[in-house]
Amino acid sequence: MPKMKTHSSLKGRFKITGTGKVRRYKAYRNHLLSHKSGRQKRVLAGNPVMAAGDVNRLKQQLANLK
Repeated sequence: MPKMKTHSSLKGRFKITGTGKVRRYKAYRNHLLSHKSGRQKRVLAGNPVMAAGDVNRLKQQLANLK
């Protein structure tokens, strides 16, 4: 049987924690930050854990990602 490959574009978008949870990045945090308010930038900071329903969909594509 051929090996299951990791979806390459997802490697940079998601990280798996040591306990197996999936952390994601927030949108609107990469560029054009000078005109955004400090409050908006604070709210966008951090990497939240993905919802359980979305994690089930990603587990197959992130199978080999550690």
